[in-house]
Amino acid sequence: MSFREHLYPPEHPRIAELRGLDAYAYVPHARHDAFTGTLIEGWKLLSADPYVGTTSDGRLIPGLFPLQEPEDADAAPVAAMVAAAERLLDGLDAAQRARIVYPVDSIEWRHWANPEFLQFDTGLRLEFQPAAVRERFLALVEASLSPRGAADVRTMMRINGFLGEVVGLPGIMNEFSYNASIFGTPSLTEPWGWQLFGHHCAVNCLVVGGQLVVSPVFLGAEPNEIDAGPHAGTVAFVERIALGRRVLDALSDAQRAVAITAPSLTDLPPGRIHPGDERHLAGAFQDNRVIPYEGVRVAELDPSAQERVWELVADFVSILPDGPARLRMREIRAQLADTWFSWIGGSGPDDPYYCRVQSPVVIVEIDHHCGVFLTNDTPQPFHIHTVMRTPNGNDYGHALVRQARAPR
Repeated sequence: MSFREHLYPPEHPRIAELRGLDAYAYVPHARHDAFTGTLIEGWKLLSADPYVGTTSDGRLIPGLFPLQEPEDADAAPVAAMVAAAERLLDGLDAAQRARIVYPVDSIEWRHWANPEFLQFDTGLRLEFQPAAVRERFLALVEASLSPRGAADVRTMMRINGFLGEVVGLPGIMNEFSYNASIFGTPSLTEPWGWQLFGHHCAVNCLVVGGQLVVSPVFLGAEPNEIDAGPHAGTVAFVERIALGRRVLDALSDAQRAVAITAPSLTDLPPGRIHPGDERHLAGAFQDNRVIPYEGVRVAELDPSAQERVWELVADFVSILPDGPARLRMREIRAQLADTWFSWIGGSGPDDPYYCRVQSPVVIVEIDHHCGVFLTNDTPQPFHIHTVMRTPNGNDYGHALVRQARAPR
């Protein structure tokens, strides 16, 4: 089924009432809309809570994220990151610098969101900056992430621009409708980082010495392809969706019966479907959420099925450069005894689904969604949300920052 079968007519109120608005003109409309206004109020309450971290039972597990110096081959590209950040900052005037820079432990880390509306206007809005500022911030993204990770970020941004063009709302959704911030002072040894967030793309990156934390990460797309224009042929999440199915396919009938916690994406207990997040649990403003383990314990699977779980997780972790990604996967695989895989939805080759891998050190989620700017009122394969978090207090590299700033 093509996403183009689900385009609103141009005169439909969903589109017509927003036509001509930009990000800031859209703010009061979103706040008073029956749907988005409810999301904004709920998320506002969550954003004010002191940061703790996601857990499986409300109790933090200590000692999971020690501050240490990696071997050179596994270290973050911190020198390149600092150079890119300093080049960005050197090109800003005083007002722009004051706007983009926050303390490394600032609450503004937690203001990221993935919808198209601006709930918190943190940092610089890239669409309203000169091209040189946009390019220099994206150069920082490229210096910090793997080539694939940086390409995935740009793909989400371009698909967002494509969606805005297709539905006739480029003022609300365009390639650069994203907020960019720097946290702390770029340094080879002290903690600092950056954040990019907007519709269907949010990345939080913290580095201290050679240690790199890229979390939380939200990447999504509606639709998951660009079928016209200069970026025609761009697709997103095809491999990731296939990797999720490969895990389910590797389970025995008995294991599958345990892993599948519900056979339907829509027929779920009250409260299990969030109006904005739908089934995923670790999205925006869920920094302190208690997310109980569900499904099948990965340690109970045969080795080939376990490898498929690690392949799925590694696809998320591939946003990190090679060395930090190796360290991250080593950290994740060490938690085999307490790693869980769960699934909601059908198991057919084209069925939309939700799945989650969760352990004390990682949460990754895939979820297919209903339309927001398309008309489908059931989850479809062309609208996808994916989330990656670091539970037990190390989203935003918080556990590392706390150790780095402790008295010595």
